[in-house]
Amino acid sequence: MSIARPGEPLQREDRAILEPEPHQVLVRVRACGVCRTDLHIADGELSQCTYPIVPGHEVVGEVAKLGDDVVGLGLGERVGIAWLASTCGRCRFCLSGEENLCDQARFTGCHVDGGYQEYMIADYRYCLLLPDNYSDAEAAPLLCAGLIGHRAHRMAGAAERLGIYGFGAAAHIMTQVARFQGQRIFAFTRPGDQSGQEFASELGAEWAGDSDEKPPEELDAAIIFAPVGSLVPTALQAVRKGGRVITAGIHMSEIPAFPYPVLWGERMLRSVANLTRADGEEFLRIAADVPIKIHVTTWPFQHANQALDALRRGNVRGAAVLVAEPEQEEESTE
Repeated sequence: MSIARPGEPLQREDRAILEPEPHQVLVRVRACGVCRTDLHIADGELSQCTYPIVPGHEVVGEVAKLGDDVVGLGLGERVGIAWLASTCGRCRFCLSGEENLCDQARFTGCHVDGGYQEYMIADYRYCLLLPDNYSDAEAAPLLCAGLIGHRAHRMAGAAERLGIYGFGAAAHIMTQVARFQGQRIFAFTRPGDQSGQEFASELGAEWAGDSDEKPPEELDAAIIFAPVGSLVPTALQAVRKGGRVITAGIHMSEIPAFPYPVLWGERMLRSVANLTRADGEEFLRIAADVPIKIHVTTWPFQHANQALDALRRGNVRGAAVLVAEPEQEEESTE
């Protein structure tokens, strides 16, 4: 399923199965998460992406063929493919452990075809090994919702009282990790979203309310997952002096003007940009140890447009995931 031009529905295409080049693997896709970033790509809101493109960067699959110079992976091994597809490996960012900021980075489902297809090519050096305690559908959201949530959570620091604005796939994973680590969660949803607030409470939030409400206590930090710029001054007003506000989305509507006193008091505003392979390895070790319950709603791959529509309307509880149908799984690369 590919996007020919921004604003158009995904179209099904028949393509030849590619041969992996050196350092590449051919992966038979078992499941692929449907991320809000996919919506931004479909709507043309990310100027760096190329079209036509096959979206999808929360990919779980099985290694079907090995290119030359592939080491450490075998046929049939289960791997995860995330947003970061490749980097230059030579710039100051790559050499300092900040490969997520590499100017030559290429991203899965944005610059190179992603996981909304039966088979895909990936650089084996950017594939991740997945913990065994998650099914394919459960593991898929770990690869972006989980990873971006983890990076944002780490940036938020050792906050006792942590606010979360926007309670979707990333928030529902991160909340469980934060609660496991002893943090108190205050969840904010779109106004009137009683179902979302109940969901947050079920996962351990001690308070859940509308995004325009003030929490009952000052927060030590807040993470904004919703792509809504007006939440930035709202969150800054909710955190204490010295507190942090982390914006975790790749795209956000414009941030409105706000008076300096909202930021004053050594409050910090910081964005999350992409992720590194080290983030993936670290978080997946955590996911192997923390009993995260991944809530998923699944669709077959040919219903990707319906999954995106459900996500756009806010009708997904937890994470949306595309899954391979049995007859698709039985196909061979021979």
